[in-house]
Amino acid sequence: MLVGVPREIKDHEYRVGLTPAGVHALCERGHEACVEIGAGARIGFPDGDYLSAGARIVASAKEVFAADMVVKVKELQPAEFGLPRRGQILFAYLHLAPDPELLEALLACGVSGIAYETVTDARGRLPLLAPMSRIAGRLSVQVGAWALQMANGGSGVLLGAVPGVVSGRVVVIGAGASGANAVQIAAGMGADVTVLDVDLERLAHLDEIYRGRVKTCYSEALAIAEQIAQADLVIGALLVRGKLAPRLISRRLLRSMRPGSVLVDISIDQGGIAETSRPTSHSQPLFVEEGVVHYCVPNMPAACARTATLGLTQATFPYVLRLADRGLDALSEDAGLANGLQVHAGQVTHRGLAEDVKRPFRSYAEIAAGMRRA
Repeated sequence: MLVGVPREIKDHEYRVGLTPAGVHALCERGHEACVEIGAGARIGFPDGDYLSAGARIVASAKEVFAADMVVKVKELQPAEFGLPRRGQILFAYLHLAPDPELLEALLACGVSGIAYETVTDARGRLPLLAPMSRIAGRLSVQVGAWALQMANGGSGVLLGAVPGVVSGRVVVIGAGASGANAVQIAAGMGADVTVLDVDLERLAHLDEIYRGRVKTCYSEALAIAEQIAQADLVIGALLVRGKLAPRLISRRLLRSMRPGSVLVDISIDQGGIAETSRPTSHSQPLFVEEGVVHYCVPNMPAACARTATLGLTQATFPYVLRLADRGLDALSEDAGLANGLQVHAGQVTHRGLAEDVKRPFRSYAEIAAGMRRA
């Protein structure tokens, strides 16, 4: 199979879908790879390394999309909408539920879109989302502390404070991979941390780890309202697999926060958890709504793109290899990988996505069987 790796064009997105080591392993297996010029150069993977690994360097994304499978990091940008084609595999983060234009483009071209964020392992976990969730969780406290500085519109609170001054209050909504990592960094900085979730086992696990240094709270409407009103920094770290994030923070609730408080919405790539959230970028990461500073960058891990690329490709490469070896037959052999297929041959093939966008759902097996009969 010919595997293509484009240069990412989302704002300040420097991650890359395959490292030279991954290209080398593919070529050793008998596959071919083409990599767009400069795809990994910014993070220490120059074109020469890809050439040495066996790749062909091409001058444009159009040449990359001539491949049988395209391995990306972020979802297609508008300039890329016309590049995929029917019969091709697109393997990347897709985040289609909050982006109807992208969904329409992928359905129109008939590409087989497999989303990192809904691939599951044997235990039902999300192995391709987890590395980026951990990075986003750790970054969320770092950028939140920065946004709290006066020059950024913040209230001037230092999360760790100094002797004689109370620590800043951090409220983390969601105790999954991103939330747990946010808790770790916030507690390490000396903040007063509360984490909310509906999963009591997760809360018990964090309670055992921090032994009272972090407060845990069952997540329900009144508790969320009470905690947010007292917070200096709120971190939205919720995930509903393959679906839009629930809107737990209303505009009215946001008004209860002290002016200059900060909301970091990690969930923004699935629509965000606040009524006021809207996507921002690394170039312009902040805006103020109802007196609260918002940080809503969908590709947060790109800020640490080398670390993020290494963490991501270590997780994705076994699946890349399986797809290169077997094509879409790999979906029939791995139910977890099949959970990643969101669109195929112009149909929505993920039930959660279909529910959110109110389109008919058809399973890959059903579509494949129909094609065989035809």
